[in-house]
Formats: sequence, structure tokens, C-alpha cells
Amino acid sequence: MKISRLHLEQFRNIESLSVFPCETVNIIYGDNAQGKTNLLEAIWLLSGAKSFRGAKDADLIRFGESRALIESDFFCAGRQQTSKIQLEGKKTAWLNDIRQDSITAFAGIFTTVVFSPSHLGLVKDGPAGRRKFLDTSICQITPRYIGMIGQYQRILLQRNTLLKDISYASALLDTLDIWDEKLSALGGVIIRMRMEYTRRLQKEAEDIYKGISMERESFSLDYRPFELPVQEGQTQREISSLLLEKMMQNRSEDLRSGSTGIGPHRDDLEISINGRSVRSFGSQGQQRSSVLALKLAESRCIGDILGERPVILLDDVMSELDQNRREYLLNHLTGSQIFITCCDKGYFSRLEGGRVFRMEHGQLEQE
Repeated sequence: MKISRLHLEQFRNIESLSVFPCETVNIIYGDNAQGKTNLLEAIWLLSGAKSFRGAKDADLIRFGESRALIESDFFCAGRQQTSKIQLEGKKTAWLNDIRQDSITAFAGIFTTVVFSPSHLGLVKDGPAGRRKFLDTSICQITPRYIGMIGQYQRILLQRNTLLKDISYASALLDTLDIWDEKLSALGGVIIRMRMEYTRRLQKEAEDIYKGISMERESFSLDYRPFELPVQEGQTQREISSLLLEKMMQNRSEDLRSGSTGIGPHRDDLEISINGRSVRSFGSQGQQRSSVLALKLAESRCIGDILGERPVILLDDVMSELDQNRREYLLNHLTGSQIFITCCDKGYFSRLEGGRVFRMEHGQLEQE
């Protein structure tokens, strides 16, 4: 999956810009607030997703203007294709000159993986962000998983509401078994799918991290069900039975707190380097390298399923990395088109191929 042309009009601080990137590594450098991240954000929107910066549509239109435009030519599924997004009140999308009902029509056709400084929360923050990372990744590979997560959250909300209501109407206690069975059945499926994906991700991330660290450090992932003694190789049915048993044991505590204390909504993903938690003991460089390894491994997993590697967007990735780790990113990530932003021109002095662009005041110039 490769972009051959990108054209922007009135997008963020960019008045008008056309760029013809190469098929390998594309470096966009310049001072802060010049538009580097805006360029990556535009590419990300072409995947049918919302802004990775959490921006509203109105924020994407250049100040004082009424509309913005994103156009691309890209090679995918063995042929050249085109896409266009117009922002004017709402998003309007075209794929191969055919108007689409929604921008989500691009999902699964043009795919990207993005790293930005905000993603460091994967290792620095609590387990909710790591669960979201797993779920989002699995959804790209198995679309039906989106419905499973939504259904689980609805059942969980209904069970928690019931737990609170029982304190006022004890007769409702008899209905709790029904919700326990529903929640444990679906919870077992989710836990099993997360464990399988983690094993797949572990294999790819371990290999990538070896390259990033020049084989000086070892990387590992461990999916940890909360207070649930799940064993490697257990089936979904066995995990569901174990979850139901644990929920029954924890029922009195759930009734006291008014919330469900056991299930995949409490699980975590442990990220370690050399057997030690990156969150607790990792340096800034190790934490950044760990998230990079996860994101690049996600790219490989998507590529294995779809048959084409997604476009990789790395925003402000070079800071906190030593020279060897930078060199790996520049010259040893093969098979994907990559866009890397940075401020310091010296970061890419060892680039062996690709193209370099300077961004200044929303204008891009190839060097």
C-alpha cells in the first residue's frame, strides 16, 4: 500500500500543498508548529478514522476558510486508486470518483498505523489504554470483534445497574445468574481472542525490538487476566467457565461495591524489557522503543491478514532515541511506505535512501 500523490487545500495551517512521496522512507523536518503533524493527520484521515489528535472536524479547516480538501492517489489491491475527502460542515468522501455514504468506507481499503507522542501512554498510563490498543488492533483484523466489545460493554452496564438495584429490591437477586452467564460467555471469547492476538503480536514485536536495540535488549508481552488463573492452551469454553466460577465467588464483593470486579474490562497487557516492567523501570528511550515495536508489529499483523502492509506514520519519533535506534528506523524497515517527522535535520544524516522534505509555514519543499 503506497501513496503516490497527496494534495491538501485549506487543511489546518496548509493553504495548498501537493507532494509526491517515494515508496520507502519520507522524512518531513522543520521547526515546531510548521505543519508536519498536520500532514500526517491528513494521511491518517484517509484510512476512514477520526483524527488521532482528537480534533473536531471544524478544527481541521484552515482559520477563516469554509472548507478543506484532502486528495490522494494510492496503489492498493493490485491497482491504482484515488480517494478524496471534503470537509465542509461534514465530511464527504469519494473513492475512485464514486461518492461514499461515509468516510468509514475507506476502512480496510487504505490502512495506516500511526505513532505520536500521545501513544507513550501505552506504557506510562493505566491498563485501560493497553486494553484499547489490543481491541483496536483486533478490530482491524477481525471486524466482528467490534460488535463483541460493544455487546460486552452493554451487558456489563446492565449487570452493574442490577447490582446497585438489588440493594433496594432484594427479589432482583434471582435474575443475576442470567447476566452472569451472558457476561462470562462473551468475556471468555474476548479473553481468548486477546490472548491469541497478544501471542501473534509478541512474535513480531520481539523481532522488531531486537533490531531497534541492536539485539542488546529482549522484549516481551504478557496478557494478564485480572485475578483469573487462565492457563496457556485453554479453550474459550474453559475460560468462560472459569470466569463464571470466579464471578460467583466474587458476588458478595460485587454487591457491596455495585460493580463487576472480574472480567476482561479489568485485564492488562504487561510490557517488559529484559524481564522488567517498562512502565516501572524503563527509560524514556526504552518506553518509546517499546511503543514503536508494538506499532510496527501491529503493521506486520495487519499486512499478514490483508496481504499488504499499511502506511506507517511516525510523528516526532526520533527524540529520546540514540543513533543506532534512529538508524534502524531509517534504513531497516522494509516493505512499508513510511512518513517520519522530526525537528532536527541531523537525525536523518544516516538515511541511505528515501526522500527528505522541509516543512515551513505550511509549505513543503523537497531537498
